[in-house]
Amino acid sequence: MSRRERRLRLPSKWHLILLPMSIVTVLPFVWLLLSSVMTQTELNRFPPAFWPQAIDLDGYRSVVERSDFPRWFLNSLIVSASIVLAQVVLCSMAGYAFARIRFIGSRVALVLVIATSLIPFQLTVIPTFLIFNKVGLTDTLGALIVPQLSSAVGIYLMTSFFRSFPGELEEAARIDGCSRLGVLFRVVLPVARPALAALAIITFITAWNDLFWPLVAINSEANYTLQVGLTTFQGLHRANWPAVMAGAVMVTLPVLVVFLVGQRRFVQALTGAVKG
Repeated sequence: MSRRERRLRLPSKWHLILLPMSIVTVLPFVWLLLSSVMTQTELNRFPPAFWPQAIDLDGYRSVVERSDFPRWFLNSLIVSASIVLAQVVLCSMAGYAFARIRFIGSRVALVLVIATSLIPFQLTVIPTFLIFNKVGLTDTLGALIVPQLSSAVGIYLMTSFFRSFPGELEEAARIDGCSRLGVLFRVVLPVARPALAALAIITFITAWNDLFWPLVAINSEANYTLQVGLTTFQGLHRANWPAVMAGAVMVTLPVLVVFLVGQRRFVQALTGAVKG
């Protein structure tokens, strides 16, 4: 083995920093997984046990058999998939317009759109609820989908990516008679798959983990999402902690799978957005 190959195989000094940080990051997920197979007595013990004496799946049975977990999972999947599809289409069109179409006040409009991300949702929840109550969307899955059809973060991400995209391919397509929308959907978007993947991952995680707005907009148990359904295992004076931990594991797994599958494109898109 050459000296250069040995140098590449040796850990760098950054591993001394990244390894402890990785352990600190992974440790809560490991404890969550171990807690989901503990008994109620082990979880209530002080100091809490880190390793279960025996594997107990009663928490998972409580989630699956004693609740409407499949319906909640389907509701979360419908809401998250609808929001991801809407944001991928609408944010791409808005980002392309800000990046390529020059009109009076385009920069000011983009700044105003980005500035809306600084407004906490808690300030707009009451007007949003009143509007949805007027049109009859409360206590429906539509009430969870409509407020997140687009986002300022998604528009900014796509705008930054499109600005770094070379315009020669678009000009060639326009010369061949392709319309503006045709250029977007046939030329630009196929190349923008890293940015679209990053937008889809961010949107999916945000929609899947949303708890505050579903608690306000949804009343019937049949329309609960997973995050709202997990709160039913916690009472005022007593909580079924094995069921809470098991439900948290089952809710977290789809998010981890989505991120692990698309992490490479996610990093590529963020790198392109920072450069842009």
